[in-house]
Amino acid sequence: MTDPDRTLLNDSVHDALQELIFSGELPPGSPLSVPALAARLNVSRTPVREAVQQLIYEGLATHTRNAGARVASLDAAAVKGVFEVREVLDGLAAHSATLMADRATVEQLTKMVQVQRDLLDEPPDQRRDAALDLQFHTLIRETSANRSLCDALARLDGQAHLYRSDMWVTELNRRLAVAEHQRIVAAIEAGDADGARAAASAHVAGLYVRTRRS
Repeated sequence: MTDPDRTLLNDSVHDALQELIFSGELPPGSPLSVPALAARLNVSRTPVREAVQQLIYEGLATHTRNAGARVASLDAAAVKGVFEVREVLDGLAAHSATLMADRATVEQLTKMVQVQRDLLDEPPDQRRDAALDLQFHTLIRETSANRSLCDALARLDGQAHLYRSDMWVTELNRRLAVAEHQRIVAAIEAGDADGARAAASAHVAGLYVRTRRS
């Protein structure tokens, strides 16, 4: 296997494990057995082992001597800290993205929200809706063109997803989240960087309150 092929396989396995975690199929505390996961994904153990190490680096998994790797479990104080930092950094990302976004990016963000809005009329699908949410926020962060910010938020958002796996189940949560996404995009489209910052920060703050209530 060539290096590009190996990298592609490693990324694919990592994304598959991340999706299993975000969808709740591997809830916090679940063991991440390399042999079992390799059999489940029908791949060799090496890419699974590397993917688990990446998850540990991202804060989505922990490793304990003699116990192996498990999906991370954060206490209430840690969750609060994650959302408090995200509230600031997501606001910064939206502010920067507003200044950097071109017409094509604005159109892409608008289409993303339209898809989310259309899906509100269909039954919830945790895996699908969580993936669309992650894609939306990732595009805004990448548009900010701040690599340090993107890396920090990718780690924090991953940890936040551990504690809102049911966010996309209830009708109220789904509609509130999509409405908040719409406000972020409207500010970006209008060129209102301060408004985009406020909308993104308010979105994260609202997510934390709704997550804590559930």
